[in-house]
Amino acid sequence: MRPINGYTFLPGLQLKDGKLIIDTEKLLYPGDILHEAGHLATMPAELRKTMSDTLPNNDLNQGGEMMALAWSYAACIHLDIDPAFVFHAEGYKGGGKNIIQNFTEGRFVGLPLLQWAGMCYDEQKARELNKPAYPKMIRWLRENQ
Repeated sequence: MRPINGYTFLPGLQLKDGKLIIDTEKLLYPGDILHEAGHLATMPAELRKTMSDTLPNNDLNQGGEMMALAWSYAACIHLDIDPAFVFHAEGYKGGGKNIIQNFTEGRFVGLPLLQWAGMCYDEQKARELNKPAYPKMIRWLRENQ
């Protein structure tokens, strides 16, 4: 935690060389920390360490957004945190309630990508392997891939 000067995508949060910098004086929504951690956790290790500031608008980061949504929802469930803490009304272009509704009704955006990255299993694969299904995670940090 340290002061952040200049523009950041989210108040009080900055990605710098694969680390999440938090300025508690400027942070408006603490739940944003968990979602931004999801961006770092779901990127391959070799890319994670290079992530800084605003991420480029490309396929990798668009998929990363979906993965971060699913990762942060799973983290809320694991930590017994109300998902509204992360998916708050001021974020997600006003769509936080819809995101929560989709996840609670079993429409898990990002799940196929998390499974592809070896971080969790969907219901079918979990049954085949006799393993827990998402939102249970088998790995919280993506390995190289």
